[in-house]
Amino acid sequence: MNFVWRIASIFCIAGYASPQAPPSKSRDLKYEENRPAAPSATIPRGYALVVGVAKYKNLPAKAQLDFAERDAEAIYRVLISPEGGNFRAENVHPLIGPKATLANLKQELETWLPSVAKEDDRVVIYFAGHGFVHGDRAYLAPYDIDPANIDRTGYPMDTLGAVAGSRVRAKWKVLLTDSCHSGAIAPDAEAQKLNKSLLDLSSSMFSLTASRDRERSFESKNWGDGHGIFTYYVVKGLEGEADESGDGVVTADELADYVRRNVREATQGQQNPTSDRGSFDPNMMLAYLPTGLRAGKAPPPKDGTLVFESNMDGVEIFVDGVSQGVVNKGSPLRLPGLRPGSHTIQGVKMGYEPDGPREETVYPGREATVSIKILIARRRNKAAVDELDKGLEFYNKGFPDNYRKAVARFEKALAIDPKFSQAALYLGRAQNSLFDEEKSQAAFRRAIEIDPDYLEARVSLAGMLLDKGDVDESIRQLTLVTQRDRSNAMAFYLQAEAYRLKEMYPQAIESARTAIQLAPANAEAHLWLADSLRMNAKLQESTGEYIAYLRLSDFDSKLAGRLNYYVLGFVAGVGKKKRAAQTDTWRDLRSLAYFGLCDAERRQLHFEEAIAYCQKSLAYDSKDPYAHYALALCYMHQAQQTGSLETLASAGSHFRTMLDINGDLEESKYARQNLKSIDTLMAGR
Repeated sequence: MNFVWRIASIFCIAGYASPQAPPSKSRDLKYEENRPAAPSATIPRGYALVVGVAKYKNLPAKAQLDFAERDAEAIYRVLISPEGGNFRAENVHPLIGPKATLANLKQELETWLPSVAKEDDRVVIYFAGHGFVHGDRAYLAPYDIDPANIDRTGYPMDTLGAVAGSRVRAKWKVLLTDSCHSGAIAPDAEAQKLNKSLLDLSSSMFSLTASRDRERSFESKNWGDGHGIFTYYVVKGLEGEADESGDGVVTADELADYVRRNVREATQGQQNPTSDRGSFDPNMMLAYLPTGLRAGKAPPPKDGTLVFESNMDGVEIFVDGVSQGVVNKGSPLRLPGLRPGSHTIQGVKMGYEPDGPREETVYPGREATVSIKILIARRRNKAAVDELDKGLEFYNKGFPDNYRKAVARFEKALAIDPKFSQAALYLGRAQNSLFDEEKSQAAFRRAIEIDPDYLEARVSLAGMLLDKGDVDESIRQLTLVTQRDRSNAMAFYLQAEAYRLKEMYPQAIESARTAIQLAPANAEAHLWLADSLRMNAKLQESTGEYIAYLRLSDFDSKLAGRLNYYVLGFVAGVGKKKRAAQTDTWRDLRSLAYFGLCDAERRQLHFEEAIAYCQKSLAYDSKDPYAHYALALCYMHQAQQTGSLETLASAGSHFRTMLDINGDLEESKYARQNLKSIDTLMAGR
């Protein structure tokens, strides 16, 4: 079946009549799975010292911290992770709590690091806790610091600089400091001196500090399960969120930019991390992410936030298979800094069936609440659950090899427990990611057969059916879901797309409006609404929706390559899914939006605006015959109004390009007629 995508009214010059109804035409949405190759550089050996002190031996109760030790533990975990720092565990020495004495600090900094680090190595020193200024010297505060005797019990920062600069031999040396928490001790003047001392160390290492002069570093339970805000984003960045280039490596520049941007936004400008690289390479490699590669030249995403709430205490939250902390009843767990797109979430409590795994969407720059409900005492076969969990680990990493491994695990889970509907759902998703649509459909239907009320399975099946082009069955599934769950934004969004493909524009408009009401940041719901409004001759209203789509989608949506295509519909779009090596979806949809603006303005006789929009459309897809055709029509109108031969020549050029790209379209006969008239006029000039 064909669908109306482009020109709703066509006219010709030199007396050629325009058709009374637009010919049907379709434009497939294409899917990009190409990725850059994994980094080939050898990972340098690394050594790290991680220090965190929250409860100080000699400080009063009001000066104690809450989360500095938890911060240090998080840094330790990400440094030793193979998808993070890639440090060997034995090469990372933690000094946390009472172990972070002055004697131990001196031993590790002045004896251990100089003895092990070599010229081609990398060294990271992390400190979370208090800093002091005494006289003209700044000090890091070990566990046993005595505020009455700071110069003898604190560790001087200038000594740290001297040791790092002259005694520690390493290719890359990095200092990460999260000190001056909440201004509990240091007044403004001293905080300024402390931060200045930290930055002065840039002559010997790359320094990234939690705040700038006259600012305090905040810690809060609203970040993860309690962290310093600076450290929270350092960890997220090293886990891959800072890898804006998508090359599988987090560099010093990327980490600094990511941390600065997010901490500023999180604190409304009250805390601004600072960095200074001295003469060091800003591309120094801080983290390695072999499964984090993604394609993309689009602008970087504006990160989003999920806030988890639970009906029970002690529920552990997993996002994409990684534990993010524990949520208690009445005490939400807030996870900012998440990349836009679909994430697999799960709430787990010992002795109970988990909530999930299921998909939740992170919208750029938005905060969404996720309700975790732990209701049923565990009955599921543990071996089957273990296979599901192992399969999810592969599934969340993306790439065909991992999807194949995930399929094997999900199939094993179903063999152990044939009534395991979640395993059937994820089996369908993994097979769909491998483009095995028949097996995918069978798995989704098996999940629904096991659990007829499994609405998530029905939505997934509907998205896969749209990929296949079975729009009628997709509509049947989505209608069932939207009737049962009026809050299912994804179902309404897909329903809008399905109705649009069937040219049922009033129904598409209604479904798109509902999707937008439920999830205002759903970019493509605005696009399908705009297209349906335009095709329903509501031109002025459609332009606002096209502009809303362009604003909301102006970030790198290509993480669709490692997440599920249909689940990520709000980013990737849904339609005829194609294999790799074709135009990526983000560019294709932006081209379509600009074309829609061009056509809407052209039909309102706003030719200057229409020309500008068609040109932008072609900047994203230079091989779109419809955009060339619409642009040629606009130039023809201008030529008629102004008598400009140059404009007429431009019209002829775009008609020719359109015919070169596809001379078999129904519009081609009008292009040829108009081109003949243009050539006659140009010859007689």
